[in-house]
Amino acid sequence: MLKAPRGTSDTLPPDTSKWAYIEGVMRQVSRRFNFEEIRTPTFEHLELFARTVGETTDIVEKEMYSFKDKTGRDLALRPEGTAPVARAFLEHGMASGPLPRKFFYMGPMFRYEKPQAGRYREHRQFGVEILGSASPYSDVEVIVLAMELAAELGLTGTTLHLNSIGCPSCRSGYKAKLIEYLRPKTDLLCEDCKSRLERNPLRVLDCKQEGCRSAIVGAPSMLDHLCPDCKAHWDQMTRILASQGISFEVDSALVRGLDYYTRTVFELKWPPLGAQNTLVGGGRYDGLIAELGGPPIPGVGFGMGIERMLLATDKGSKPIQAETAIDVFVIGLGTDQTVGEKAFGLVRDLRRAGLCCEFDPLQRSMKAQMRQADRMNAKFAAILGDDEVARGVVTIRSMSEGWQKSVDESSVVNVLREEVTGCGK
Repeated sequence: MLKAPRGTSDTLPPDTSKWAYIEGVMRQVSRRFNFEEIRTPTFEHLELFARTVGETTDIVEKEMYSFKDKTGRDLALRPEGTAPVARAFLEHGMASGPLPRKFFYMGPMFRYEKPQAGRYREHRQFGVEILGSASPYSDVEVIVLAMELAAELGLTGTTLHLNSIGCPSCRSGYKAKLIEYLRPKTDLLCEDCKSRLERNPLRVLDCKQEGCRSAIVGAPSMLDHLCPDCKAHWDQMTRILASQGISFEVDSALVRGLDYYTRTVFELKWPPLGAQNTLVGGGRYDGLIAELGGPPIPGVGFGMGIERMLLATDKGSKPIQAETAIDVFVIGLGTDQTVGEKAFGLVRDLRRAGLCCEFDPLQRSMKAQMRQADRMNAKFAAILGDDEVARGVVTIRSMSEGWQKSVDESSVVNVLREEVTGCGK
């Protein structure tokens, strides 16, 4: 028997309703912050990620699903969402329009990595981007959006971890200091970090291997090597956070895993998840648009794994309930074929009126259809038999309270709509 590939998962009813709910909340919160939805292709040119994410990152070196198409072009399934948004922003001329522009996206991302709690090789991600603002207020806005979304989903007690990794001008001096500090500790580093030490020492700070974590203890902090502009940005951003009563932890080892980040980097963690407790990761990427051949337009944003958010909500104060109930189950039973046709017509009318409605296409016995209505948690049954058709009525039965009444067929849709919404009581 064929099975889904490792690192992928099927989402089956009724859990699909949980996905619909959380995606709806993400759209609602994004709309309150005036972010517009953007959708980009599932695959892009490989060069897009090599140039922006970084050739020495784990994503590019190990995790990308890359392939050649029939004409030999190098393509890759998207491993993250920011670079495609930046490419679309530039390609469609939005860089020359009113700025800043605020986008949100959600969709599948692909990384060949070890599956872990709430993270799969094919996983769904929600993210936001602000393009065209270098203001620290934009950094704070995306952080606040992430915190508001977590709170909306019942995830109280999140912790904000914050750092600055400066800009290319001040980072070069810091890299030299970091290499100097780590060289005597090379024997503690994993093989990947040994090979990257001279090329990109910041990757060591991001490594989760125990030896590498030990090696960076006491390492110099980027915050002590910021240039005046980056220092001013950091000071203003943290001052804004404090003015809003938002507490944070400064984490000098926080660099994120992508090369396009500059200045602000942050993570939102939720301790009840245990070891894999990061809900949100993001930061500023002021050089990304220029790297793609556009003007020097700054940007800031974050990404959030939807699977992990769903896992977290099960432990939070607002667990999402799978939607399993239907409004009306229509039962059509009669010796005349027109009874079934009239029942099906009623189903269509109820659905057009906005009610969730079902019927039995096999037209089994009354007892079997009532059992089916029970299994579907139907709120009401609408019964049409030979007698009802002859009298021009429909019998309505409350599945929870047991009462039933006959309603004229011309008004049954309105009556059921009122009963379902509670207006008929």
